[in-house]
Amino acid sequence: RVTLLELMMVKVSDKNSITSEEMNVFLRHAGFLAVCFQEKCGAVLKLTAAADAEDEEALVTIRLLDVLCEMTSNNNQLEHLQAFPGLLETAIDTLRLTHLAGKQGVNVFTATHAVTGQEEISHPAVDFKSHLIRLIGNLCYKNKENQDKV
Repeated sequence: RVTLLELMMVKVSDKNSITSEEMNVFLRHAGFLAVCFQEKCGAVLKLTAAADAEDEEALVTIRLLDVLCEMTSNNNQLEHLQAFPGLLETAIDTLRLTHLAGKQGVNVFTATHAVTGQEEISHPAVDFKSHLIRLIGNLCYKNKENQDKV
């Protein structure tokens, strides 16, 4: 599932090579991806424990978020996802929960995650909160109703 989502991510992010037929396919699947994200977003919170660092459901959720961010960066798909019921609320609630999880102890969601020397953070959830913020921003772009919700 992660590999399929990564392939979708590459295709969606390459806006020049998407045909109108492929765009219609992405529009049909955007709702399905949004529902999957809404159902699985809690799995990411398992990543606060080091033992669950490779949790497959969490990795799938992270990739779903990445694909949704790219889809909402495209005007053709943006309007469809802006009107999708519950997606904005789920993103906001998940951001709150990950923020609280980061405050409860040092984990991948902690804002002051210390990096020493040349060490690189390669955990897939490191950018999760910023991607949630990106999705929320995209869903609010030129949409007064969603702006009022936030």
